[in-house]
Amino acid sequence: LYIAESSKVLDRALRAGHRPRSVLVQEKFLADAVALVGEDADVYVVRAEVAEQVTGYAVHRGLLASMHRPALAPVADVVAGARLVVVLEDIVDHTNIGAAFRSAAALGADAVLVTPRCADPLYRRSVRVSMGTVFQVPWTRLPEWSEAKPQLVDAGLHLAALALSDDAVSLDAFSAAGHERVALLLGAEGDGLSRSALAAADTIVTIPMAGGVDSLNVAAASAVALWELGRGRR
Repeated sequence: LYIAESSKVLDRALRAGHRPRSVLVQEKFLADAVALVGEDADVYVVRAEVAEQVTGYAVHRGLLASMHRPALAPVADVVAGARLVVVLEDIVDHTNIGAAFRSAAALGADAVLVTPRCADPLYRRSVRVSMGTVFQVPWTRLPEWSEAKPQLVDAGLHLAALALSDDAVSLDAFSAAGHERVALLLGAEGDGLSRSALAAADTIVTIPMAGGVDSLNVAAASAVALWELGRGRR
């Protein structure tokens, strides 16, 4: 199971074909909940203070839905035909996961892949920060890099690792090279990409910066890189 918070997120989950199990809702949001789930799920109406006692926090959005978690698709199916793929390696902050998915949806990525130790895109906060875009961008989990790289290579993807390196090429130069199908690798907060990810990459790419700054938050970096790489694809 996973938790969808707010009517908007629940609506996007349902439109993506996900099935609801039950809904916890405050009375002023009851009509919205019933309109969305109909008779497909039990609906429990509670006061705001009861919702807070159950969850441990103030439920500002007025609605929480318990959803059945769909089975993950094979990597080959998710990246089939994809021209721009985001790979999130070992990112543990759920806010960054949600923000990266939102950038992927807005800026033209065809799919997102997450590594075995990456935080759950369907965690409640990830879903909320993504504004439900985790339901519209196809995604699945990769195996370890020893298995993941051959799968991505077989799919015809050029692996571009966003990292600092003496032999890195600038983002604009990489974009101008015109690689038809790209997998953009983004690393964890603080440490960045692992040695295994960097070894798997075909090209190391860096975002040119000023002001003595050498890196951006991973979600911000994903937005910058996807804007540049997606310009000819959108």
